[in-house]
Amino acid sequence: MKRKQSIQFNPQAFLKQVGNGKSNLTYPKRQILMSQGDTADAVFYIQTGKVKLSVVSQQGKEAVIALLEKGSFFGEGCLAGQLVCMATAITMEDATLVRIEKNAMMRALHDEPAFSEVFLEYLLSRNIRIQEDLVDQLFNSSEKRLARVLLLMAHFGKEGKPEPVLPKISQDTLAEMIGTTRSRVSFFMNKFRKLGFVYYNGGLHVHSSLLNIVLHD
Repeated sequence: MKRKQSIQFNPQAFLKQVGNGKSNLTYPKRQILMSQGDTADAVFYIQTGKVKLSVVSQQGKEAVIALLEKGSFFGEGCLAGQLVCMATAITMEDATLVRIEKNAMMRALHDEPAFSEVFLEYLLSRNIRIQEDLVDQLFNSSEKRLARVLLLMAHFGKEGKPEPVLPKISQDTLAEMIGTTRSRVSFFMNKFRKLGFVYYNGGLHVHSSLLNIVLHD
């Protein structure tokens, strides 16, 4: 999830100055950063790379709830009294992160009003995205949900130019994100490709014309 950062405040520069309770970490692709049910005791900030958040039901069904990029936080539930992690976080590519222990994060939010403002802005943006995702799941078809996810990952809005999404995002992951089967995702992706909405060239590219699927009743 990308967001507009404050002009007066640079979160990365500030995080480098955080003293006790902060760790700079480097992880390879497919590394588990935290698991569902682990003790919730830290907040993570993504400096480079991408991270997938997923949850598994008691019946063993897995759902991807977010794909996070550079500039994203996760694990913030511990600040609100959450005792265990509600999701599993796994790197989708080589990544560098800052791990901030709960107490250190609380101090930072208390002592640095500018950082608190940036963090609050991020949380509000994520809350809006979660509400939009819920409405999408409740009222839209799986085809529209897939189109919306692809447009969001492509950072749609740059004058109709196609942009690369994730070079190797699997159809299984897309299916878990929108709540359908891999075969349905494959069917829709082939349809989008034939219509010129997406194409493959060193990765998946999405054109703004895919918006037609989202807007079509």
